[in-house]
Amino acid sequence: MPNDKALRFEAEKLQKKEMYKLMSGSVVPRPIAWVSSKSRKGILNLAPFSFFTVASPEPPILAISIGQGPSVESRDTKTKDTLANILASEEFVINVVPESLANAMHESSKPYHEEEDEFKRAGLTPQKSMSVEVPSVLESPVAFECKLEQTIQFGENHMVFGRVKQVHVQEDIYLEGYKTDINQWKPLARLAVDYASLSNPFTLPKE
Repeated sequence: MPNDKALRFEAEKLQKKEMYKLMSGSVVPRPIAWVSSKSRKGILNLAPFSFFTVASPEPPILAISIGQGPSVESRDTKTKDTLANILASEEFVINVVPESLANAMHESSKPYHEEEDEFKRAGLTPQKSMSVEVPSVLESPVAFECKLEQTIQFGENHMVFGRVKQVHVQEDIYLEGYKTDINQWKPLARLAVDYASLSNPFTLPKE
């Protein structure tokens, strides 16, 4: 695409919603962190976040960005239950999302009251963790148990860094050499408002 045909937008002059559309529709596809957490009252929470990446393999750090969420009681926004739980307990689990769990993931994304258990709403099974009190999603092929390492606030968003303490990989998708068979578990990706499947992976020749 020739640069002289490019549209140019000055970021500081864009409204938040406009910048979000450009970023979320251009930084694609994105993996989905399906985050399980637990409230002070012991209520389980499960929610997907697509602003998610590996921050560092050594130390093993995963990063998710959590913004404000809609309030069940009003049209206002509030701190998402996931963030409130993580800040309170300093632990959480990041579960990956295969295509087969797309509907369950979507169900867990709805703005339920903080007293509701999204595991039950989505028809999923809590799996006891080994290093944290928060359960993983039994049906998820890979889960990372995390302890809160650090949070950084940017406006209304919090970048949450979790240090991985334990990794669960289902036996049927594990390959030798600490790899997973993505053709077997078929990761789901987020686009702008839509989702995508990994339909045609390919390899480029090595030099």
